[in-house]
Amino acid sequence: MIIVRSPLRITLGGGGTDLPSYYRRHGGFLIAAAIDKFVYVTAIKPFTRGIYLKYANIEHVETIAEVKHPIVRETLRQFPFSPLQIEITTLADIPAGTGLGSSGSFTTALLRALHAHQRNIVHPRELAEQACHIEIDRLGEPIGKQDQYIAAFGGITCFTFHEDETVEAVPLAIDEETRNNLEDNLLLFFTGYSRQASTILKDQDQRTKHNDAVMIDNLHYVKELGLRSKAALESRDLVGFGRLMHEHWEHKRRRSGGMSSPQIDRWYNVAINSGAVGGKLIGAGGGGFLMFYAEDKVTLRHAMHEAGLAELRFHFDFEGTKIVAQ
Repeated sequence: MIIVRSPLRITLGGGGTDLPSYYRRHGGFLIAAAIDKFVYVTAIKPFTRGIYLKYANIEHVETIAEVKHPIVRETLRQFPFSPLQIEITTLADIPAGTGLGSSGSFTTALLRALHAHQRNIVHPRELAEQACHIEIDRLGEPIGKQDQYIAAFGGITCFTFHEDETVEAVPLAIDEETRNNLEDNLLLFFTGYSRQASTILKDQDQRTKHNDAVMIDNLHYVKELGLRSKAALESRDLVGFGRLMHEHWEHKRRRSGGMSSPQIDRWYNVAINSGAVGGKLIGAGGGGFLMFYAEDKVTLRHAMHEAGLAELRFHFDFEGTKIVAQ
């Protein structure tokens, strides 16, 4: 049995500039951090021929074309199976649709498991590129590249997305004390809402493709905020980073009417009035997790608990997509 795990992620700055519709013309930049919440994929060779899938649904089919799960179907098409005889099971620490990049994590984990099944060696960069090809090129999802890349590489990583499709991945240059303080002072709270990122990202993607000046200017500004966030973190200015998160959220929520909601805005204001320096929704928006930077963690936790939000405690992950058993 092959077991692969792939980390989920949080975005620390520049989110949204990783969509091809933007970076192919202007270049993108963001900082992402992998966390110790994972998507797991197992692959085994069953006793009988066919494809056996166990996820939210159960499938047993004879050909790849019959597979209903789109990512599994397109990923299987990348591998020469002879005979076609495999069982794939997936589970996750956090439900899908909560803004932590589960789709990209699932794709990289599935690819890594199938490469192991075929006895292939694959570099994290190649893994990320293959995952992007499946989700963006083959399936036509209006999404960016950060989820696949941070899942494959892990760590706290700065990604530069160039116009020629190349991606530069460089670890954020922070010392251990700063990294530990950042980890301690970032808090995640679940809003109770889940949504499909593609619903919100499709609007951003279409407006960017049509050179919508308001959207382009917004993404230019968010990219600059990502670079400023990098400078703040690398100079140990964590409070300054927290303030940039707030500035980022103010601009992010202007991209789409579905980015926030009156209830999310109320929770955000409660947090700001209860010790949070700044915060934002993780992911495309509309639901999922609220993330805050707060040095007064006790007051913030109490306020969010009173508001009915559950906290997700986490640590950074520096291993990326990896085989945990084979």
